[in-house]
Amino acid sequence: MAQCCINPSILSADFVNLEAELRRISNADAVHVDVMDNHFVPNLTIGLPVVQRIQAVSPVPLDAHLMIADADRWAPGYADAGVASVTFHAEASIAPIKLARELRARGAKAGMALRPGTPVEPYLDMLSELDLLLIMTVEPGFGGQPFLDLTLPKIRRARAAIDGSGVGVALQVDGGITEETIVRASEAGANVFVAGSAVYGAADPAEAVERLRAAGSR
Repeated sequence: MAQCCINPSILSADFVNLEAELRRISNADAVHVDVMDNHFVPNLTIGLPVVQRIQAVSPVPLDAHLMIADADRWAPGYADAGVASVTFHAEASIAPIKLARELRARGAKAGMALRPGTPVEPYLDMLSELDLLLIMTVEPGFGGQPFLDLTLPKIRRARAAIDGSGVGVALQVDGGITEETIVRASEAGANVFVAGSAVYGAADPAEAVERLRAAGSR
């Protein structure tokens, strides 16, 4: 399995001082940027103009997670902004294969996310179109929620399908990731971990990143 990657979520950062907050996690593999539109999820965060500014100052690549409606229309703009990885929700896309190909054509890695209750099986045939598959381990919309262990069997099935396909798709989990839950998620087969409050709630976020990386690599 691929190396353990830690992508802190700025949803738990100080939005008034985002540039400084990004510097505090310069040892991370990427920064997870949660874009919410108050339609697909019941929360409103930031949009493309703010992501463009984050892209300009971030010391690490951007991993944009679009929790937005009409992903087919809006997601390509994030690829055009230079974001390294753009993840759209399967539930918000009418033509996910077309969208994944468009993101790749515009220079971004293509990621697809699934809510906890969305089965992975209908999407396994399109693994070759993706660079990343995100299994949500909480209901998307808010940080600080507890990890849902009921998602572990889905993570295992996704890992088995990825390994069986021979494609190099990263398996990401997002929601409730701590030094304890990352062990269970890693054992199930995930190798990219999004952590918000576990990183930015720590006195030293960079140290928290290293502790999570160590726990997820056991």
